[in-house]
Amino acid sequence: MGSANGRSGREYCVLGRARGLDVLARAGVMSCEVSWFGPLCDEDHEFLGVHDPGLMSGWDHCRGIVLGAEEAGYDNLLLPSNYLPGIDSVAFAAGVAPQLRRMQLLVAVRMGEMWPPQLARQLATIDQMLGGRLTINIISSDLPGQTLESAPRYRRTLEYMNVLRDLMNGTPVDFRGEFISVTLDAPRICKDGSGCPPFYFGGLSEAARDVAAQAADVFLMWPDTMAGVEAIIADMRSRAASYGRRLRFGYRVHVIVRATEHEARAAARRLISRLDVAEGRRLRDLSLHPTSVGQLRQGELRDLADEEGFVEPQLWTGVGKARGGAGAAIVGDPDQVLAKLRSYAEVGLEAFILSGYPHAAEGDLFARHVLPHLEHGHLLPRDGEPRSVVPSG
Repeated sequence: MGSANGRSGREYCVLGRARGLDVLARAGVMSCEVSWFGPLCDEDHEFLGVHDPGLMSGWDHCRGIVLGAEEAGYDNLLLPSNYLPGIDSVAFAAGVAPQLRRMQLLVAVRMGEMWPPQLARQLATIDQMLGGRLTINIISSDLPGQTLESAPRYRRTLEYMNVLRDLMNGTPVDFRGEFISVTLDAPRICKDGSGCPPFYFGGLSEAARDVAAQAADVFLMWPDTMAGVEAIIADMRSRAASYGRRLRFGYRVHVIVRATEHEARAAARRLISRLDVAEGRRLRDLSLHPTSVGQLRQGELRDLADEEGFVEPQLWTGVGKARGGAGAAIVGDPDQVLAKLRSYAEVGLEAFILSGYPHAAEGDLFARHVLPHLEHGHLLPRDGEPRSVVPSG
């Protein structure tokens, strides 16, 4: 298995300040990667918990968000995967890839759902359509209609990651494991490509952390307190080092940015103003693993929050009342949102996967009021792909 696609030197996320304030600048600094989110899994709303037929996941709606994100200047875009709700991430990626010229796609795939040689061929085809700009979000979850305990599920995930990486690097595979037994040459399209795309992967259980330390390139986190983020980064750096590897770190969080903090907080309250408690619980339970360590931590943050739902300055947990997965949002005016991102960057986060409701509108607001003040670009460009850093304005 290949090592992480790291870069040497001083690497920070450089964040400017809004409204014409000076941009932070340091010699030799690397920018961060700023991504938006494609709501493929029926998770676009004006009011959380309220069904809106106009925002349901489908080709036209999701395609519009993706093309809007590219035009707005985002570096990457996450296409999530589920089973019951929404549309398929891999099929959608293949449809939209030829329409993109600059932006990467972060395509979520669940390990075990497809035989690795066929998955490698499909992903390599999409990567070719994107000109080498594919990134892969590895998901370790139960398969539709099946249940597997956490420890063997993560062992399966590691096997799939190792075989998938070798095949996508164009390397023949002779593997005998607990879940995979295969001897096979790599598909020709993989041999002709630019190598395996980076693996973005996260999880807080001991098994998940160990898999990430061995096989991920970017370790993804859901929202947490600043102290929590620092502790996770320190732990994961140590684990990766024990395998002779180095991880990069990303953060999956929602955002609500408005001209003033008062307006941003009002928008947050409005988002959950029509939420029924029972419906919120039902939506949270749609998560593939509602009792996972990561999911339980999102609930702990809500319990620790103040009466308005803020667990620390600018980090609002109200969004987690009606969704599984990432359950908090950065809320504030442009200066506050930038300062929060900057504080995360200072402790080691280098990639931000953002979302907001509704996704087209909130993505536009962030792109107009915050993104121009960030120096950003692809975190792990591959051979032949330019870094394409966008300087802050």
